[in-house]
Amino acid sequence: MVSKNKEDYLRALYLFNEEKKKLNVTNLSKALKISKPSVSQMIKILSDENFLRYKKYSEIKVTKKGLNASKNLTIKHRIIETFLKEVLKLNLKEVHSEAHKLEHAISNKTILKLRKFLKNPKCDPHGKEIPS
Repeated sequence: MVSKNKEDYLRALYLFNEEKKKLNVTNLSKALKISKPSVSQMIKILSDENFLRYKKYSEIKVTKKGLNASKNLTIKHRIIETFLKEVLKLNLKEVHSEAHKLEHAISNKTILKLRKFLKNPKCDPHGKEIPS
């Protein structure tokens, strides 16, 4: 099982990839609002666990394992956001933070059922594509 902290990094990796942003320690530090040394430390851990490849002072490359894990987290997050908005009628401003809390605890099995319940939505409430 991947820790909540690692999952936050993995999800950020997906978002950088999706938005075609340069993935490096500086940009990741800014996006996550975490110090560069802390980001460097976690990048080393994620690299050791084969979620990404990184050489000091160079761009971070996401591995297939990292892409799969980060995509899965993004799917969870966006399905939960959709459920919160469409079914529970939460305010659009609230759905992101609530989904972020829930994405770490919900199982893949439950996400599949939620996705089916929601009739396989293509986009989240913010208009972002929900990966298949």
